[in-house]
Amino acid sequence: MIKEYRDNFNAGFTEEKYQKFLQELEDGYPPIDFRVAETPIFIPRELRDMLVTAGQEIIDFIKRPDFKSLTDAAIPFRWEVPFENNHPHFIALDFGICKDEQGQLSPKLIEMQGFPSLYFFQMHLANCFKKNYDLPDDLTPFFPGMDQGSYIELLRKVIVGDHEPKHVALMDIDAPDQKTAIDFYITAKHLGIKIVNLKDIFKDGKKIYYSENGVHVQIKRIYNRLIFDEVADDTDLFKEFFDPRDPSLELEWVTHPNWFYRVSKYTMPLLNSTYIPETLFLDQIETLPENLEDYVLKPLFSFAGIGVKIDITIADIEKIVDPQNWILQKKVSYEPVVASPSGGVKAEIRLLYVWADDEEPKLCINLARLSRGKMIGVRYNKDFDWVGGTVGLMEP
Repeated sequence: MIKEYRDNFNAGFTEEKYQKFLQELEDGYPPIDFRVAETPIFIPRELRDMLVTAGQEIIDFIKRPDFKSLTDAAIPFRWEVPFENNHPHFIALDFGICKDEQGQLSPKLIEMQGFPSLYFFQMHLANCFKKNYDLPDDLTPFFPGMDQGSYIELLRKVIVGDHEPKHVALMDIDAPDQKTAIDFYITAKHLGIKIVNLKDIFKDGKKIYYSENGVHVQIKRIYNRLIFDEVADDTDLFKEFFDPRDPSLELEWVTHPNWFYRVSKYTMPLLNSTYIPETLFLDQIETLPENLEDYVLKPLFSFAGIGVKIDITIADIEKIVDPQNWILQKKVSYEPVVASPSGGVKAEIRLLYVWADDEEPKLCINLARLSRGKMIGVRYNKDFDWVGGTVGLMEP
């Protein structure tokens, strides 16, 4: 990464600064329920440009006229929601930072999502890093063509649209208790929209509402943060409150739930690029690779790394009863590119795109994660320091 910034940061780092940074990060918001790393990542221009190129190749594929027909089978029948729009409003692409055969840093796609990520938290996180560690003003989490002002306005355009903010609801199954709740509250602060649980919503005719101070307020647009897997064992909730699959609803989605399945691990076997590891649908493999230790086994529709099997055997594969819902993916070798006081740390960078209805998809900001464990997610690195959620800062 950028050696000058890294050396200066590490030389000036103290635990006291880190604790002060965490206090400011949470100030005015609920406690953060995941580990935030001690440091940002300082992304060099060469790697930034490579990430931009790698991401654009995937975006170009998603923009293909036949993308929907290629991914129709990705949507489980029980979770298909009617009135799907033409494209996802949000796309997240996760790249592990590796080295190529020439020893140069190179990104490798790990996962992808047609679903919102921590769009507002990442902006807040970058600002807190810069302020509390006295970092240069010109370092930015935004990609070329984007700054904080234009970013907030783009998110306002996509999430709120032409509605009054009170008619737009950020919905999750139990929003205040989600690990990502701080992003919900920062979003509401900037946009003025309502945070609601699924159980806060009730249906009357073709319309849905929430209640505030005894007044019923119509929800015209949902900023959807609900993953159907979280209610898979309790679908009676839909009968009691409202069913997102109800074709009679007068409702707009941001982003429409079907895109969670279309832009996902399901898409990866369809892609071909130097930035994408070999990925195969498990049910389409005629002969398993002899070197299974070089692959990982992933369920198509899991979240936050749940269900991923790293050190796999033939016995693991034989236990799979629904191979059509799994992929086999060639392992990538993360390079410990971030120098910490106690050694190198592996990094993953998520590119966050926003796609307004009348515009091209825009690469806006990034989310990063640091790891010393076998898996990158913060839940797999609880016993280490200099790991967890963070953000990449770049020179303009």
